[in-house]
Amino acid sequence: MATRAQVRFATREEGQSFNKHPSAIHAQFYVHSDGYPEFLGVEIANSLEREEKVDSWEIENLDTKHSDLNYIYYIWQAPSKTTWISIFNEENECIFVGEPQKLLEKYD
Repeated sequence: MATRAQVRFATREEGQSFNKHPSAIHAQFYVHSDGYPEFLGVEIANSLEREEKVDSWEIENLDTKHSDLNYIYYIWQAPSKTTWISIFNEENECIFVGEPQKLLEKYD
């Protein structure tokens, strides 16, 4: 069985909470399998922390919606600010918020 996920990129903005879905995203990718935090989350964090390559992502239109996602990841970035990651599960609960190193400490 596939563990499906979307990875979305959002801008860090004043007043935006990392544990809520943002009103706007700038890019999104679909990952059909291995979308759970112990794999995809670690892969994202390693890419940000260690500049490791990420494989098997499909670029999606910003309007694409899936009804069968297991996880949604947000990568929050802005110039001169640290990158943060949020993870939401299929019940739409935020299960992780933090910098890439904290994700590695929790899931790797």
